[in-house]
Amino acid sequence: MHHRTPGDLPHRVDGMRLSTVILPIHRWSEGQKIWRRAEELGFHAAYTYDHLSWRSFREEPWFGSVPTLTAAATATERLRLGTLVTSPNFRHPVTLAKELITLDDVSGGRLTLGIGAGGVGFDATAMGQEAWSPKERAARFGEFLPLLDELLTNDATTREGTYYSAVEARNVPGCVQTPRVPFYVAATGPRGLRLAAEYGQGWVTYGDPRGPAEVPVEQAPEVIAQQIEKLTAACEATGRDVATLEKVLLQGSTAEKPLQSVDAFVDWAGTYRDLGITELVIHWPVPDSVFENNLAVFEKIATEGLAQLT
Repeated sequence: MHHRTPGDLPHRVDGMRLSTVILPIHRWSEGQKIWRRAEELGFHAAYTYDHLSWRSFREEPWFGSVPTLTAAATATERLRLGTLVTSPNFRHPVTLAKELITLDDVSGGRLTLGIGAGGVGFDATAMGQEAWSPKERAARFGEFLPLLDELLTNDATTREGTYYSAVEARNVPGCVQTPRVPFYVAATGPRGLRLAAEYGQGWVTYGDPRGPAEVPVEQAPEVIAQQIEKLTAACEATGRDVATLEKVLLQGSTAEKPLQSVDAFVDWAGTYRDLGITELVIHWPVPDSVFENNLAVFEKIATEGLAQLT
């Protein structure tokens, strides 16, 4: 097991950081301006979705996450970069490890891998396979993550699995970050939470897996509180201090509206800081979409929001 100590983690200001998600929907002539702007605004990190296509953007432009992040790495200097999240749906640990090592090198050690078990969206069937059941997704993730960890921390890896194998897979020179790029594990179920406790430097949630229509706004924080309780229990079961895990909340999948104003953001951020969330991730505004928000308000939140937390 490769656990970071708290001292290895990037410095955190006032117990909470603010990051953004930039969807891979822009031709790079425009996209690069957004990634540079994210750095100028002082975001801790900028992530992108790792999908082949996604929901309402199905018929719209949608680019690959790894080339996008590679380009973003050359367009920025300080901003941390990452996926939110990668999954086994169309990935294999051997090829993914090679891409991550390359990205970590190009970015000078600024890469974070958000990773989860995947779902039933377009990615699940795009390569011609039947969509996996929840049980198979969990089983595959249970193989995928340990193998990826091994690949990223060893020069050569051989492992035979039910779903994923590696035969003398070479990964030299390895990651810039040691012992490897941080894993932020998206999980709400028992098996995923155990993997987060064992392999994660962070844990990611977007709220209730049932979706915003099922959970009233006033109940949303309680959902996160219960998830953190389960994460804490998973950590205790593996001898891990839950305080050594970053706790990341991805905004946008609940009925909450924290980007409507700076005040709304401050109230929202304070609620989740008090529950133990250490990093908030907000979506860069996308006109005419579920992520439509006022860009001026968004930028004001980016520069002033966390400073107003008391």
